[in-house]
Amino acid sequence: MRVLVTGGTGFTGTALVRRLRKAGHDVVALDYKDGLQCDALRALGAEVILGSVTDRAMVERSMRGVEFVFHLAAAFRELNVPNTFYDEVNVGGTRNVLEAALQAGVWKFVYCSTCGVHGNVDRPPANEDAPIQPADYYQRTKYEAEPLVKQLAGGRMETVILRPAAIYGPGDPERFFMIFKRVADGTFPMFGSGRTLYHPLYVDNLVDAFMLCLAPGVGNGREYLIADERYYPIEEIVKAVGRALRVPVRIPHYPVLPVVAAGHLCEKLCKPFGITPPIFPRRVDWYRQNRAFDIGRAQRDLGYRPRIGLEEGLRRTGEWYREMGYLPRRTRLVVERAAIRAQPVGR
Repeated sequence: MRVLVTGGTGFTGTALVRRLRKAGHDVVALDYKDGLQCDALRALGAEVILGSVTDRAMVERSMRGVEFVFHLAAAFRELNVPNTFYDEVNVGGTRNVLEAALQAGVWKFVYCSTCGVHGNVDRPPANEDAPIQPADYYQRTKYEAEPLVKQLAGGRMETVILRPAAIYGPGDPERFFMIFKRVADGTFPMFGSGRTLYHPLYVDNLVDAFMLCLAPGVGNGREYLIADERYYPIEEIVKAVGRALRVPVRIPHYPVLPVVAAGHLCEKLCKPFGITPPIFPRRVDWYRQNRAFDIGRAQRDLGYRPRIGLEEGLRRTGEWYREMGYLPRRTRLVVERAAIRAQPVGR
């Protein structure tokens, strides 16, 4: 098939485009900027078009001859923009892609939402029918586009909505990098108890879920939470990163409330000056909001089975960070220092 992937040069989009090309599909990747692997995608035979989903003409151009759409493009970690930017991209952009898809005769549309639409999970694990309680502009606008997908499709094309958990893996320079970086330094400051639940999602597992949606009728008209097999307390995630890097990590604990206040204050003070705050509410939420999900519906309806577990996924991710220079020889030095400290004192 000829397949359009919006957000196709981003972290998840790149992984999906690669898999689609490997499966023999003709792929168009639409994104507003070059990604790390943009040239590599072109070398694989994908057509890369640079443009925003807010540009209706550009969307229509990318939709020519397309039979299937994966809509991944979204405003995600945009800190120095007005709040309306999230509405323009996540809601307005989705409307543009949907309307162009219907006009082009696309037969199936997969919308990538987020598990964040459920906010803090009060009674873990949450399934797709858990309360919708988005906590920020990103999560709110991602959810607002969900009913839009079904309403505009109106039975004229199949639709599937996927709500991925915390995506990580090789090719991601941001999401898990702060965890790896702090662990590589040998000390990870933990704000709060460290027992908050977190549900990782290795990128290849997510791509598996996307690929399952290619079959006619599969998942049509429903929403699906996509995550790895297990969720973990965040302190266990930190320890697992230490094992992946072979670094002994110390985890001192501090109160979380002062950091919550600092996050809101930093964001408020930095925004008028267009400065990226060193700490902001969404980053602090990692320490205090439960993210734990039941993936049973995806397993039953889609045939979804997460293949890569946490230990293997973190090992692969750590290797990629080292290869790319994100984690230099500093990691080895931490191990050497720990070994020296562990040696017995001479007589």
